[in-house]
Amino acid sequence: MKVLFLDAYNLIYRAKSGFTKGDNYVIYNFFRGLRPLVAKYNPDIVYFVLEGRPKHREELSMGNYKSNRKTQGDFFHAQKASIIEAVKEFMPFVSIRHPKFECDDVIATYVYKHANAGDECFVISSDSDFIQLHNVCNVTLYNPVKKKEIKKPDYDYVVWKALRGDPTDNIRGIPRVGDKTADKLVRDEKMLLEFLSNDNNREIFDRNVNLIRLVDLSNAEDEMEITASKLDEVNLQNYFIELGFDSMLKEKTWQNYIKTFKGVDNAKGT
Repeated sequence: MKVLFLDAYNLIYRAKSGFTKGDNYVIYNFFRGLRPLVAKYNPDIVYFVLEGRPKHREELSMGNYKSNRKTQGDFFHAQKASIIEAVKEFMPFVSIRHPKFECDDVIATYVYKHANAGDECFVISSDSDFIQLHNVCNVTLYNPVKKKEIKKPDYDYVVWKALRGDPTDNIRGIPRVGDKTADKLVRDEKMLLEFLSNDNNREIFDRNVNLIRLVDLSNAEDEMEITASKLDEVNLQNYFIELGFDSMLKEKTWQNYIKTFKGVDNAKGT
C-alpha cells in the first residue's frame, strides 16, 4: 500500500509564490499544485497533516523556537483557513493534527507505523527536518521547491544539525561550527566525543538534539484530532466556480483533476 503525507502548512505557504493575481491566488496555487503532487505517487491513502503548538520545544528554547518567523497577515491566514476547510470537506484525505506537537512529529509517527507495516511511505515537504527519517526507516522524501527526491545521508542527520544549528527554526548552533566542521565531527566519533567534552558545547548540543529530533507519538494517538473525508466532486467544483477558477474547470482539465483523487481511500488510514 502507498501512503502519502502532505506537510499542510508547508505546502500552503509555498502557494504564496507563483500566480499572484486575484483575491484568492493562494487557494488557486495550492489546489492547482496539489494534483500533480498526488498523481506523482498515486497513493492509496493521503494524510493532510496540520500544525499543533510545539509546547515542549518552546519551553526547552525558552520561547526562542521559531520566534524569528514573520507573521503572514490577515489575507494569508484567511486563504489558509479556506484551504484547510475545503480539504476537510471535499478531498478524500485524512486530516490530522496533535494540538501540542508539530506536523513533523505527527508525520514521523505515522511514517513509522506504516513503514513497519510494510507500506511504501512518501513525504512531500521542503522541511529538511524530515531527512532524519531516512536514518530510522524506509521512506521517500520529495522536496516540491527543489522538485526532487532527497537522498539518504551517509551520516546521522540529527547529530549534524545539532552541531551547526538551524537558522530557519531559530536554533543556535555551537559557536564556530559550520557545515564543514559539523561534517568532520559527525564522521569521526572520537573527535566528536572530545569536542563535546567541553561543557558549553555539550549543553548546546543536547538542547539542540531535543529540539530537532522528531517525537514518536505512538502512545498519544488517542489525542490526535482526525477528520476523514470523501471526495465530494460536486461541492469541490462549486467551490472552484465560486472562486472563479475557470482554467481548472475546463472539461478535460477537470476530468483529469478528479481522476487523480478517485483512487484514494482514506478509510484505510483511520
